[in-house]
Amino acid sequence: MRTPATGNDPATALDAAWRDHWGRLTALLVAQYRRLDLAEDGLADAFEAAARTWPRDGVPMNPPAWLLTSARRRILDRLRAEAVAARRLPQLGVEAELQEEAQRVMADAGEPVRDERLRLVMLCAHPALSRENAAALTLRMVMGVSTADIARLFLVPTATMAARLTRSRKSLSGETFEVPLGPELKDRVGRAADVAYLAFTAGYTPPSGEELVRTDLAAEAIRLARLLRELLPARADLDGLLGLMLLQHSRRDARLRDGRLVLLPAQDRSRWHPDEITEALEVLTPHVTGPGTPYLLQALIAAEHAIAPHPDATDWPRIVERYDELLALEDTPVVRLNRAVAVAEADGPLAGLRALDGLELPGHRLPGVRGELLARVGRTEEARADLARAVELCDNDPERTHLATRLGALGG
Repeated sequence: MRTPATGNDPATALDAAWRDHWGRLTALLVAQYRRLDLAEDGLADAFEAAARTWPRDGVPMNPPAWLLTSARRRILDRLRAEAVAARRLPQLGVEAELQEEAQRVMADAGEPVRDERLRLVMLCAHPALSRENAAALTLRMVMGVSTADIARLFLVPTATMAARLTRSRKSLSGETFEVPLGPELKDRVGRAADVAYLAFTAGYTPPSGEELVRTDLAAEAIRLARLLRELLPARADLDGLLGLMLLQHSRRDARLRDGRLVLLPAQDRSRWHPDEITEALEVLTPHVTGPGTPYLLQALIAAEHAIAPHPDATDWPRIVERYDELLALEDTPVVRLNRAVAVAEADGPLAGLRALDGLELPGHRLPGVRGELLARVGRTEEARADLARAVELCDNDPERTHLATRLGALGG
């Protein structure tokens, strides 16, 4: 039974339904039918049907309920075609009953829908999946990003990404659609946060190509972080994750000038996004003096840059202290590299070079930092060698251009 039209623009209504309800509807369908493939295919068919019929018949009064009803119909058709519907599902009755149930479910704004979405997020963060595959599956199932767009975001062919998503769904086919408890829940939430940050990092610092910032992927990752905080409120780690993303993303328009990389001290701070900085600081303020988590400490480091009115006012000793706290929790080469940069700013380039002693890290960032610090202390030949190595290893065009420019300034 079709509901009366509301007079809304069909394309606008369909885009809003995709953005606001894909994850909720997918979670409800997975909860009912216990199959990721059925839920995704049925909902995709429902959106396709809406794209055909809403321009002709008008937008339903309750678009998500219409989509849920349509998806259920298509799932039942597929189950019957597979000759298993009679064994696995009770007969759901006439179409009017489907519509009535969908209206009731979508009218419930309370815990059931939230719980189903949480189950779906936790399922996509299952340890059986690699973090990259978990990120792709989460973007597809929870956020509704198309397979083609995910492939573009992760710089692989669409067919490759489609195969990855299919394998990921199959690997989860026997898993329960439940929220884990105790330590397993903590681990799964941590994986979900890592998945969001992996997607964000892929957008904020692409390893290769012409773009330095891919705002579309970064924005999707921030949307996922917001969803995690909505589903699991009052968690310092998730507050830190969102704050970190917002602060880093707020500088996106200042990171390039005429196609060239602009380092943080030289950025035009008037091009930073103050609304995102304000939101991040509000999220982080309750945690300034509390126990740290890796994402929270990284966010508090980024906040030091955000609150400094100009580069010379940056509290570098405080940033070094935050990195020391972070090292106690997460001693990784990347953290040590970033700490060495802060030490160089706080105590001079020689101190920064000493902080790099013994550090090993693949890629161009370590020789790039070492070359810059060597140049600052006048060890030009060594600096040229490290910068040349960094240029050789860097696949991102704006970063490579910046490194080549620094090398050229040294006569290399």
